[in-house]
Amino acid sequence: MTWPDETQVTHLNGADLYFDVAGPEDSDVPALIFLHGGPGYNSLSFQELFGERLLARRVVYLDQRGSGRSGALEDTQQGGETLDLDTLVADLEAVRGYLGLERIVPLGHGFGALVALEYARRHPTHTARVVVVNPWVHFPELALTLLREASALRGQALEDPAAEVRAQTPEGQHPAVGEARVEAAFALLNARDLLNALQFRDAASRMHLEFTDAEGQLTGGGEVQQALVNQGLWEFEYVPFLQELRRPLFVIAGVHDRTSYPEQVEWLADLGGADVTVLDAGHYPWLDDEDAFAEALEEALTR
Repeated sequence: MTWPDETQVTHLNGADLYFDVAGPEDSDVPALIFLHGGPGYNSLSFQELFGERLLARRVVYLDQRGSGRSGALEDTQQGGETLDLDTLVADLEAVRGYLGLERIVPLGHGFGALVALEYARRHPTHTARVVVVNPWVHFPELALTLLREASALRGQALEDPAAEVRAQTPEGQHPAVGEARVEAAFALLNARDLLNALQFRDAASRMHLEFTDAEGQLTGGGEVQQALVNQGLWEFEYVPFLQELRRPLFVIAGVHDRTSYPEQVEWLADLGGADVTVLDAGHYPWLDDEDAFAEALEEALTR
């Protein structure tokens, strides 16, 4: 195969997808494909802040559909483009096929862990192993975590709307428990402040990431988030599928990321048989301890 000489946007699976390929062409190890979180974020900050530690490997930095430097989604508020996990997995398979990669290692961060896990489940012959960092896999539980933490930060008792939502939901319909929890959490504390409080080890790490994002001049992500919410994101539970994985699974978790550790991580350890490494870090562990994260990632890629 011939690697692209520069970054590019390529029309694949019906979307304009941005990806940057780095590293040696003649490497014998499977290529690493980074799947950012958000949802609706981008791969730029990870490449800028950690890419030099991966120069010996083939790495594909992908901005997922509608995110970062990839083409924008159509207006999701006016009945435009929808987005779901099936589509994001199909996009990843399209990129793998376009680049002629026989096998890959999906590296999923946060929401991107869903794409990495589901890709491995559907395409085991093209997956060498799976590595996820501070994964989100059970969204009603994540919504409860957000509500619990927002209540604590506001000095209020936790009032979980789950029972009321279930009681008011007509028979045969799925109760929107996760959505109700998130709305209640964000009514107490706006989303940005709440996530900042839960995901970062300290203010220095948060400012470092914000500075990198500002330099990259990449903003947005709201369309992607809205499209996924329209598809029931906050009711989604991936955990039943974890037992179907047929590839080694490694988790790198930051003890200070309360959106993922310990509840979300425990699902992967208990049902997916994941090997878990816990670092003294937040949601973006390469910000807090680059050396420790590099060591954990190398272990996950080579064990």
